[in-house]
Amino acid sequence: MARSRWHIVQDADSYTLARHWPPRFDVQATSAFLPMRRDRLARQVRQDLWRALQGLRGYSPVVKIQSYDEGMWVTAGGRVEGRVPAQTSEKIQALLDDPRNRARWANWAQVCAS
Repeated sequence: MARSRWHIVQDADSYTLARHWPPRFDVQATSAFLPMRRDRLARQVRQDLWRALQGLRGYSPVVKIQSYDEGMWVTAGGRVEGRVPAQTSEKIQALLDDPRNRARWANWAQVCAS
């Protein structure tokens, strides 16, 4: 049986997915989302984040989701061993704010009514 190489910590108000523990945000961006399944949203954001930044030397993604009354705050970014190139935070912000990404993520992570 393969062991997950991802660290997941969750409680009633937050969900954190990180490659290395403890998580560290050397670079990050934050965006508000409507309520949805935090685990699924975190995985999708992490995958797209990795695709966007995999060329960044020493990069390790972190996604943290914090719930609040009207929705959730998603903080995406991660650890970088070395220099963080200019515009990296802006690149992450653009990824989080892209309407196509948000629609795809929401479709995958939608909360189903019981």
